[in-house]
Amino acid sequence: MNIVVVGLSHKTASVEIREKVAFSPTQMEKPLRTLVAIDDIAEAVIVSTCNRVELYASTRDVAGGMARLKRFMGDYHGVPVEVLEPHLYSHHGEAAIRHVFRVAASLDSMVVGEPQILGQIKTAYGYAAEFKTSGIILNRFLHKAFSVAKRVRTETKIASSAVSVSFAAVELARKIFGDLSDKTVMLIGAGEMCELAAKHFLTNGVRGVMVTNRTYERAERLAEEFEGKAIHFEDLFDQLHKADIVLSSTGATHYIIRPKDIEEVIRRRKMKPMFFIDIAVPRDIDPKVNDVENVYLYDMDDLQNVVASNLQQRAEEAKKAEGIIEEEIGQFYKWISSLEVTPTIVALRSKFEDVRRAELEKTLSAWKDLPPDGAKRLEALTAAIVNKLLHPPTATLKRTGQGGRTDLYVDALRTLFDLQTELPEPEGSLELEE
Repeated sequence: MNIVVVGLSHKTASVEIREKVAFSPTQMEKPLRTLVAIDDIAEAVIVSTCNRVELYASTRDVAGGMARLKRFMGDYHGVPVEVLEPHLYSHHGEAAIRHVFRVAASLDSMVVGEPQILGQIKTAYGYAAEFKTSGIILNRFLHKAFSVAKRVRTETKIASSAVSVSFAAVELARKIFGDLSDKTVMLIGAGEMCELAAKHFLTNGVRGVMVTNRTYERAERLAEEFEGKAIHFEDLFDQLHKADIVLSSTGATHYIIRPKDIEEVIRRRKMKPMFFIDIAVPRDIDPKVNDVENVYLYDMDDLQNVVASNLQQRAEEAKKAEGIIEEEIGQFYKWISSLEVTPTIVALRSKFEDVRRAELEKTLSAWKDLPPDGAKRLEALTAAIVNKLLHPPTATLKRTGQGGRTDLYVDALRTLFDLQTELPEPEGSLELEE
């Protein structure tokens, strides 16, 4: 069984492409079940964030499995694979393990060291576990990724003074306005991203925070936490003129703010500048809003320029983290490479034994003048022949099971002898680490 990864990220695709293939975090059952219904896709997990969309799967057919994952991503969202292909990356085996370990440890993030991605992968895994699309391979794989990420945070300083996309938004606001002490922030959406942004903005001295959300009670709770003011979502455009900085991160599937809306808001502000940061994918704010006079709009891709300066100071810690990951890859690959050794040996012996017994019974039934001890002698003879024939492949499998390309031998034996094997049951329960 092989682990494969197909996806795209902020490094390979613009926000316009990423939003076309984003999966709704509250509607994961259908795509997950569709994925595992695809031929030869045994297990699947979907990770969909602002900066990446990735499919993790286990399959026996590496090339075919990756091709099917690409086709699924395009077909599910109605985007031709030919459009996605230039932006997609695919990994299998050690490369897939390395990629996911690096993503979980935030080494592949827009802001190296940010903690949000680990929680997002845990959430994605939670959906797969809930809808039973993950099994022994991906269960163990992702729990290993979580432990690797925890080790990286513990043994390096890569997450010290951790920054995030929301913190980058604050830094961008400071570059635009300078002093933030007389500025009011409007948060559209009351999720984790907006909550983190509120903390960063308040730490940097903004005058006040307003919060609006489609669920007013959620907006109230968050506003109360930060001693701010909750706004009913339907009153958004009546209150928006009071905000200097607007940060939007909702789950809307269409633009909720358009140029004509902001033209009126700016007039009510007597042309005082407004700064919009759209960190939603799909985007909340029509890009044409940036054409409105005295309005400055930035999206997720723009934040990449802000965070670039933070990368250098974390370079040395990232090198230490890479070393930890390489060490952990070896341990995990050893496990997954040996996973099917015992079932394959059992299946191979069972196959030979079935043939031996069938042929022996056929011979004995036709041998009328067989000596009294003839049956026992033939039994011992045929058993000895089978044991001698199976000793070399069995020894080789056990030896490579201690490290090496066991999958090559296992796949060859399964194909040559048409073996059917069952993966062993997982040892104990696997609970998500906090």
